[in-house]
Amino acid sequence: MAVHLKQIAKYLDNLGWEYRVDEEEERIITGVEAQNLEDFLIVVQLDEDGKFFRLFAPQVLGEVKDHPHKEAILQTMLAISWETKMLQWEYDPSDGEIRAIIEFPLEDSTLTERQFNRCLSGLVQIVDNIALPRLQEVMETGQDPGNLDLGERLLLSIQEQAPGLLELLEKAMEARKKRGSSSHEF
Repeated sequence: MAVHLKQIAKYLDNLGWEYRVDEEEERIITGVEAQNLEDFLIVVQLDEDGKFFRLFAPQVLGEVKDHPHKEAILQTMLAISWETKMLQWEYDPSDGEIRAIIEFPLEDSTLTERQFNRCLSGLVQIVDNIALPRLQEVMETGQDPGNLDLGERLLLSIQEQAPGLLELLEKAMEARKKRGSSSHEF
């Protein structure tokens, strides 16, 4: 079964995205406007006659090869991979290029439009909203601020999805604290 460039092009057409097909290299090149990356280039690469799928953003970070905080940058990339689903990072030691990538084998299966859209939106959201602000701070300071924004975004998401739930959780936590402190008095 596998997947073909025409199928991926159709998925992008359905999203209204502009792209360029490079049949010789078995890839599609597109991009998206982003908040934290000036040229957010995205490559959809099919290997092994469409049996292996790759979606990546090349040159997410540059100038890492000789950067004074290189170790902290690479460590933060690994931490982000640990904390998120699907996304992996690649580092080219010859020129210091950093890539964000989602890849997996399709073998005898196909790539559905829903799967493709999840990969595409996941790549864009994780790189632009989570990873880049964090990695840029590491490049400036040498310190990983952790993913402090993730907790805040989670709370905002809960507030939007289930109004009133945060207040209920807050009351439940207060009640639990009171029960916990009174049980130590015995």
